[in-house]
Amino acid sequence: MKALKKIKVQPLAFESFGVRSMCTYIETSDVKILLDAGVSLGPSRFGLPPHPKEYFALKERREFILRAAEKAEVVTISHYHFDHHTPSFTDWANLWSSPEISAKIYGNKIVFAKNFKSRINFSQRRRGWLFQKKAGSLSARLEYVDGRSFRFGCTIVRFSLPVFHGREDSELGWVLMTVIKYGDEKVLYAPDVQGPMCRETLKMILEEKSDLAIIGGPPLYLADFRISKSLISQALKNIATITKHVPVTILDHHILREKKWREALRQVIDDSSSIGHSLVTAAEYVGEPNRLLEADRKVLFEIEPPSREFMRWARLPMRKRKRIRPPL
Repeated sequence: MKALKKIKVQPLAFESFGVRSMCTYIETSDVKILLDAGVSLGPSRFGLPPHPKEYFALKERREFILRAAEKAEVVTISHYHFDHHTPSFTDWANLWSSPEISAKIYGNKIVFAKNFKSRINFSQRRRGWLFQKKAGSLSARLEYVDGRSFRFGCTIVRFSLPVFHGREDSELGWVLMTVIKYGDEKVLYAPDVQGPMCRETLKMILEEKSDLAIIGGPPLYLADFRISKSLISQALKNIATITKHVPVTILDHHILREKKWREALRQVIDDSSSIGHSLVTAAEYVGEPNRLLEADRKVLFEIEPPSREFMRWARLPMRKRKRIRPPL
């Protein structure tokens, strides 16, 4: 795998670490950036709540994010889903969040966020407004960055215009991609583009000619349920195209909620390797094993049944669970 020499890239929380997220810490000699400082668990999968192992991973990854936030000068928000930003309310059941945690992440930071007044769906518009009112008011500076570029010394941080969250005209709205350039090295961060599925988003990614691309993959587990197989197939073809042009691709997020994700990409991985390129998960990028805890949830409940105390907590109404930490 071709290593970057000037830009430090540290994946912090992804599906390959056992949680829903794409949080990444990036550092150059000029600036320290925390991308999409959110993390969550899927509240229900296979008719089951998260397993205790998932909560251990959630707590662990939240701590990773908080440690990175202590160093970071800039924190970004590509969109307002809770696995990509941390709200200012308490929710131990899904997000491991609280007003204090949010303040530690965004307080006294430069916050580069997606504009919540344009190219956004209703739920994210409301979340963006709440963020501005709560955590945003604690920041040193809150900038809405759709299509904008910023310079820190010799480092350029550039944000795309909004692109679709998955398929064209998706009801899930739009997201921002981020490009970080230092010297002759360039990292592209493309959260929740789901492949990408859209041809225009693919074109934008290829035009960047990045050395490393961090891509949110398609949700294979929703094929023919919420997303057509033809769109999934198009996303996989687009991933194949990216890996031909980008030396290192980190592919993670939605795609790793399916245990057999590697089977769908076997040919792409082999073809990438044959030309000296790499397609890896976030965990593989840092030399760790993949922990697909959500995809393994049903098996985990079978082989490691949770305690009675945990199951009593898990049966509480969600509004109560959010206020009470799970008994681990």
